[in-house]
Amino acid sequence: MKYRTIGTGPHSRRVSVLALGAMLFGSMTDEKTSFAVLDRYVEAGGNFIDTSDNYAFWTDGGQGGQSEQLLGRWRRSRGAGDEIVVATKLGARPLAPGTSYTDNPEGLSAKVIREASERSRERLGMERLDLLYAHIDDHTVPQRETVEAFGDLVAEGTVGLLGVSNQAVWRVERARALAAQAGLPGYEVLQYHHSLLRPRSDVPSDLFPDGNLGHVGPEMAGYLRAEPGLTLVAYSPLLGGAYARPERLPGDYDHPGSPARLAVLHEVARETGATPGQVVLAWQIGHELPILPLAGASSVAQLDENLAAVDLELSPEQWARLDAAH
Repeated sequence: MKYRTIGTGPHSRRVSVLALGAMLFGSMTDEKTSFAVLDRYVEAGGNFIDTSDNYAFWTDGGQGGQSEQLLGRWRRSRGAGDEIVVATKLGARPLAPGTSYTDNPEGLSAKVIREASERSRERLGMERLDLLYAHIDDHTVPQRETVEAFGDLVAEGTVGLLGVSNQAVWRVERARALAAQAGLPGYEVLQYHHSLLRPRSDVPSDLFPDGNLGHVGPEMAGYLRAEPGLTLVAYSPLLGGAYARPERLPGDYDHPGSPARLAVLHEVARETGATPGQVVLAWQIGHELPILPLAGASSVAQLDENLAAVDLELSPEQWARLDAAH
């Protein structure tokens, strides 16, 4: 396994370059399989696990919490401690069963941030959350209130690092500026959707009908270059298995650029003897930008395929072709 440091302050952590997504653990992926995948990940040197307080509310019409609960049971049964870095999120949990984060989210008020983080710590069995994200934006609450509420948790020692997901770049920068002005910790880890294929920006996204705020575009890439202390955690790097099963490709990826990029991807895969998905993960892991791919796995075999990407070396010429394809 290879590792990278996230964060710049006293709570910075050294994490594996391939993060494990636990979104469907405890719901779509049963406990026995989830435990087996987690055990294999740790055996391979992995130590960076990602979840959220709303995973997976859509599987049973509830409010989520299944993933955190399963991870808590796994941590306790394995005696896991600080060597395992667990990241979770708040702000997008539906307030009532049968509703959604798009129409009834918990939001980012000071009250929610405190209460939701306490519930996450209880479910996970952790005295301190290693990394806590603002999952989605909340325009109904002043950003200063959100920034101060997150800062209070860090000061109290119940949260280590802070992160943000699915917000416009200008909102992220404003929040970080407010934190800096107040002498408070700010967001240091950004979790956004990023893959080799790129969605159209002029049509509603399958995930983000308000405008692809969750996708890494040129503006976010430029922001990462300008702020070297930030790290990007790239979720859905394999597009839900679409590199192996093209029929799964979301509709907003149906444009002339996708076939060109796929053609280069498959060329590199043949040259390296790797799968297209492994090439995508290797491309992210070795990228000039500080990217940590976050990939889920519903079986040990699927995880092992992803883990093989950590040691896949691409040549400079292959890098150039992948980056230039459009």
